[in-house]
Amino acid sequence: MHPTAAVPGLSGPILSLPPTFRWGVATSAYQIEGAVAEDGRTPSIWDTFCRVPGAVADGDHADVACDHYHRMPQDVALIKDLGVDTYRFSVAWPRVQPHGRGPVNPRGMAFYDRLVDELLASGIDPWVTLYHWDLPQELEDAGGWPVRDTAYRFADYSMMVFDALSDRVDTWFTLNEPWCSAWLGYVSGDHAPGRKDFAAGMAAKHHLLLGHGLATRRMRAAAARDLQFGIALNLAAARPVTDTDLDRAAARRADGFSVRIYLDALRYGRYPDDVLADLADRDVTIPVHDGDLETISAPIDVLGVNFYFGQLFSGTDEAGNTTGPDGMPVVRDVPQDVPHTAMGWPITPDRFTELLLRLSQDYPDLPIVITENGAAFDDTADSAGFVRDEGRTEYLVDHIGAVALARQQGADIRGFFAWSLMDNFEWGYGYTQRFGIVRVDYDTQARTPKMSALWFRDTIRRIRER
Repeated sequence: MHPTAAVPGLSGPILSLPPTFRWGVATSAYQIEGAVAEDGRTPSIWDTFCRVPGAVADGDHADVACDHYHRMPQDVALIKDLGVDTYRFSVAWPRVQPHGRGPVNPRGMAFYDRLVDELLASGIDPWVTLYHWDLPQELEDAGGWPVRDTAYRFADYSMMVFDALSDRVDTWFTLNEPWCSAWLGYVSGDHAPGRKDFAAGMAAKHHLLLGHGLATRRMRAAAARDLQFGIALNLAAARPVTDTDLDRAAARRADGFSVRIYLDALRYGRYPDDVLADLADRDVTIPVHDGDLETISAPIDVLGVNFYFGQLFSGTDEAGNTTGPDGMPVVRDVPQDVPHTAMGWPITPDRFTELLLRLSQDYPDLPIVITENGAAFDDTADSAGFVRDEGRTEYLVDHIGAVALARQQGADIRGFFAWSLMDNFEWGYGYTQRFGIVRVDYDTQARTPKMSALWFRDTIRRIRER
């Protein structure tokens, strides 16, 4: 840690967080591990996508990334130095089950065995996410998430990991941000596998949720002790830019496709009627089979919420049109007059509190953990590699404060995970965006905690010592 860095003090709502509040950092396998062709790992859809010209900034890829596969013990020591009690990481499907079919790969699974043991020896609770977007390429070649069989392949893979680690891992998340997998992967084409097919995206959405339900049921049935199961969703508070019928309808549609289509299915075993009607207007139906929604709504113990910003929506485009080129109603994300991160994302901590209170009201009796929250800024390192990242630190102050405000108003929120532990491969942005509270020098792989890391460490310490 950098001994001379002055970090902001601790005051306001954050002081209301109890000593039992859980603190963690999070990563994903593809973004940090590297070693994409070692010990039996086979390509994922992201390995393929990175080779598509123009798909990723600067032609970047994650062949090495942060070299975590080889530097894991040092990274665990770094996590310990931050004072967190939990580390949320994902398992690489093509490392554990090459090609997405067949038996477990012992060499691939051994890495996660070692990681879990290293974490536990350091007093850190391991939380496993089973899928963070790295679908084995062979399963995409067979149709990917739009094909129903992928849900069953996911459940089989999940049980391989569960059988190996459930004696030591207490908390399991099936999917990270299925909205991104379905929409960015199959509708907009911005993420792997880069397809642009709305109907395929809606089928992918359903099969991702089905895979979640199948895996959750099987893991819970096989559990030899009391374990916790959940899913991590990226959720945003959609608000109309004005109170007109058009703008309210646009916000309703945005909310339906990003929040309610997931949580209504997971919590209540149904897809929202208005969303189904909107899909019918596009001649699209969700491929639901008998029993699917019952499976999807298998009880979960914790809801992971990933939050980055709130949005404002208009039902007209910039020219005042109410229908788009496809003949469908306009749903336009309106720029907001607030500070923005380096990603161009608006900074809206008040909307975080709003979202958490809304979730507590609409989906009660479901404990929440903030599984991701953080920001990219244009970091500048000094000669020692230290980054005085005031913007990121202020972002964390404001957003952890927003969580505390929601708790004060009755929301059952039990922990906060900073995204991300370290700078890493930021998907389509390659290495141009840095989210880490720890800086990574990609030339030397040196790790240096930033000012935000010191603030995070000191905040945890002060709350626990109260």
